[in-house]
Amino acid sequence: MSCPGEEMVSEMKEDSSAVDMTEFSDEMLLNILRFVPITDLILNVRWVCKKFAMLCVDKSLTSTVELKNNYQAGDEKVKQLLKEIGLQIQELNMSGCYWLLGSTIDQVTRCKNMVKLDLSGCRLTSIRLSKILSALQNLRSLAIDVTSGFDSGQLSSECKATLRRVTELKQTLFTPSYGVVPCCLTLERLLLYFEILDLSREGTMLSGQLMVGESNVPHYQNLRLFYARLAPGYINQEVMRLYLAVLSVSTPKNLQAFLISVPGSFSESGATQNLLDSMAHLSLSALQLPKSWLNGSSVLQHLKFSNPFYFSFSRCTLSGNQLIQRILNGGNYLKSLVSLNLSGCVNCLSSDSSFRKAEDDIDASILETLVTSCMHLRHLNLSAAHHHGAEASGKHLCILLATLRHLCSLALPVCSIADVSKNSDQLLGQTVSPASTSTVYKGFGKKIRIGVPTYPRIVSEQTDSVGQISVFRILMESLPFLSHLELIGSSFSSAMPRNEPAIRNSLPPCLRAQKVGDEEVAAISLLRFLRSLTLAQLPATLTGSGLVSIGMKCQHLQVLSLANLGMMGKVAYMPSLCEMLKHCKCLKDLRLEQPYFTANALFFQALSHCSALQRVCIISRNGTFQFDAVMSFMDCCQNVIMCHMFTGESLTACRNLQRSIIQSFQKERPALNVVIFPLLHEGLADDIRDVPMMHLDEITLFKSRVAEQPPRLWW
Repeated sequence: MSCPGEEMVSEMKEDSSAVDMTEFSDEMLLNILRFVPITDLILNVRWVCKKFAMLCVDKSLTSTVELKNNYQAGDEKVKQLLKEIGLQIQELNMSGCYWLLGSTIDQVTRCKNMVKLDLSGCRLTSIRLSKILSALQNLRSLAIDVTSGFDSGQLSSECKATLRRVTELKQTLFTPSYGVVPCCLTLERLLLYFEILDLSREGTMLSGQLMVGESNVPHYQNLRLFYARLAPGYINQEVMRLYLAVLSVSTPKNLQAFLISVPGSFSESGATQNLLDSMAHLSLSALQLPKSWLNGSSVLQHLKFSNPFYFSFSRCTLSGNQLIQRILNGGNYLKSLVSLNLSGCVNCLSSDSSFRKAEDDIDASILETLVTSCMHLRHLNLSAAHHHGAEASGKHLCILLATLRHLCSLALPVCSIADVSKNSDQLLGQTVSPASTSTVYKGFGKKIRIGVPTYPRIVSEQTDSVGQISVFRILMESLPFLSHLELIGSSFSSAMPRNEPAIRNSLPPCLRAQKVGDEEVAAISLLRFLRSLTLAQLPATLTGSGLVSIGMKCQHLQVLSLANLGMMGKVAYMPSLCEMLKHCKCLKDLRLEQPYFTANALFFQALSHCSALQRVCIISRNGTFQFDAVMSFMDCCQNVIMCHMFTGESLTACRNLQRSIIQSFQKERPALNVVIFPLLHEGLADDIRDVPMMHLDEITLFKSRVAEQPPRLWW
């Protein structure tokens, strides 16, 4: 009896017009097969014919196995996969596979030749970790979560022997602990993620005091890279200080990258000051420090850099002169620098920050020095600041940035792309007259009604009365490799912050941002290789016709995040959004944050055209949803495994919808994660604490992701 694969090949041969893939060269087939999910490759494609049986287990396809984001890989598939090719796997990425049972994770012990393993986000206990690592004697790179109940005393001697040989460790802490760090005697790269909540589920305050004995002191002497990212909360800072205390005693001589990402303030201590003083003798290639360590201090004067590739000075009071003299080496050529994060640095493009106001123009010469010195920049973040160009300078920010032809990702404040040289009657995106701008937007209060101009269907097909090309369009035409773009209003803040109640009010947008409308949005469609797009707080967007152009021309778009477009009281761009979605065949993630948004049948019917869609997040103050429309959408789009909706509906309505989705689709979709909850409910923070970290961090919580961390930091 022939197998289904052989019948398929037989049918192909009978059809003379069909292409027989078995006649392709091995090299060509291997290049094709590497795009097939590994579970399908080994469990299905492998059995098509003898040639595929040989190629599907080729070392180039099986030595590195990616299960991250493979949401269709259930327990039985993963168990069978590890049974079939376990001995061939050298690198295994199971990051975020939260749906797999512990018994499935146990099968990793089959991979005896494993060198690199990522189990972050998986169900892992101390005993299970001990069992796995005891079997992986060749392991050199490890990523795990440390959760409540972790006990290093349960690790076997064989497990600790493996940890002593580990040189790379990524550890996510959900409880105050050193985790396995004290067991790793030869660490060269240490990445720490602090996700500890200040309060337990019972409401008791957690303590960061660790039981530290002499044997529990971390070993940092071989470190080349130290990275720490802290979630909001006092407890995370307290635990972080304990890690730094050891590092300050004896700073590693070979330390090349020192990066600490902290939201808000993180005051210095005696230990941190000792650490910074000792770092003056090092030559760093990557640096990120808490803003409180840099603001008003002389740290940058003493630090030395050697072939730097990454800098982050997010939210720091860094002036333009400091940027040029201390970071860019006096404006000399920095060929090595590929990623620069200046988000929230309100004075970084001004020569003197002493008396500068937010609405003051930038110093174009500083930006010109920046782009001249760093011609090989690939990632640049200038968001969360008012970067206004002088009207008469002739050197608009967009024109200067257009010389950075290697840019792959870019984040800008909306006001920075406004073309101030145009007259108000020439601006296609202008929605209000100058005399009325002060009354257009007053948070969520009552708005004064104004006249609304009529727009053609697609703005990209328009030209203004004098045929003038906008400076933003020139920028888009000049960046052929740009794949990640963020345009975020300088005053924008998401209604859904981390570990806090939802924000009910927001600051008004910059006046200059009101000159950025559908014409500028349409210019984004020139980016043919665009994969990720974020648009937030564009008050002059009315019809949203520029979105249609993006949907039609940016066929590689996979991630779309839209927030607070147009006037806050209504969603006038809904028809254009629905038309756009019909063309987004590659879209995987959609995040939509818009007050008064109605998630109705029309919207979900359009969204159903996104055949590759996997994750949807809708955040809408006073927003509503239609029960039947949501259920029909989930039934139609079988790849959707995450549905988060935070609206103005009642708790009862939200619970009913959440329960119905889970009961109807959980069995067929093992990775399904559903959270439907009132946005302004006091229990919101507690309700989302069980959301898998990968979803929370990647889509549900809003943040700028350009140059957020060094390129290729981990996997």
